[in-house]
Amino acid sequence: MDALSETLRVVQLVGAIFINARFTAPWCYRSPSAAAAAPVLEPGAERVIIFHLITEGECFIEMKNEAPIKLVAGDVVVFPTGETHNMGSQPGLPPAKGARLDAVLARRPRQLSYGGGGATTRLVCGYLACDARLAKILLAGLPSLVKVNVRGSNAGKWLEASVRYALAEARSPRPGGAGVLSKLAEVLFIEVLRLYMNEQREGDTGWLAGVRDRVVGVALTSLHERPAHNWTVEELARVAGTSRSVLADRFQQLVGSSPIQYLTQWRMLLASNLLARSNASLASIAEAVGYQTDTAFSRAFRREFGEPPAAWRRARGTGPAAS
Repeated sequence: MDALSETLRVVQLVGAIFINARFTAPWCYRSPSAAAAAPVLEPGAERVIIFHLITEGECFIEMKNEAPIKLVAGDVVVFPTGETHNMGSQPGLPPAKGARLDAVLARRPRQLSYGGGGATTRLVCGYLACDARLAKILLAGLPSLVKVNVRGSNAGKWLEASVRYALAEARSPRPGGAGVLSKLAEVLFIEVLRLYMNEQREGDTGWLAGVRDRVVGVALTSLHERPAHNWTVEELARVAGTSRSVLADRFQQLVGSSPIQYLTQWRMLLASNLLARSNASLASIAEAVGYQTDTAFSRAFRREFGEPPAAWRRARGTGPAAS
């Protein structure tokens, strides 16, 4: 299994589509920053990533100190660092004054419809909530705005049609509509990451660029497939078919850390996932992520999370003691 699939398998993502909008020109809507929206969208979430899918028409995105970006039907935009932004039928329009976000989202997905009666634009707004450390891995090196068009892929066409169907179902009395939208938000986000990886250019950096790289991608996949193995850079280089120095330099350039530093980070993500979502003992978790003793595991965990694993687990009300 490749590193992206393994990462998404291990760490839980929570998603939702929260606005289904129909705007007519002229119009302008201000989307709050992810940090401001997070307590309303997903209370308790460490990180919220907001995205928009344009399903009909066109519009413009405006961000501070950036040139306006035109969006057309099929475009998905993701905001890795969560900046406030305006969306409108043309650049420079003042945003409409609306109700507070918690009032707007009293029912999800909220149907919005306003504007001046001109050309129609339809869009949906969604989010993904995830662990802050997962976000740090997945989104490392990405620009403040990521834009892809899903109509160029078969999966994207299916997703867009599925989102339209699920939005219609969300208004029906049949149960389960919100659950379908949640899963579609997650799948749409993953498809955006996959499409963006395919559009990576020479010289791009970040974790996604590393996954796609011929050398670093093999090393990342190996680390993710066998996190408990006592890896050395020399052995990883042999697996990747290159020299130790080439792997070390290229890994640092793309991922921003050494292979062994990255392995420790991945082990701690795995450990936190097991602590939060299983009743496994500390000894078995330590062994599963490559530590021979509880003491060595506890030291590494404390360095990453600021407290020992048992205290971290108790604070979240999980594990055998909580049960």
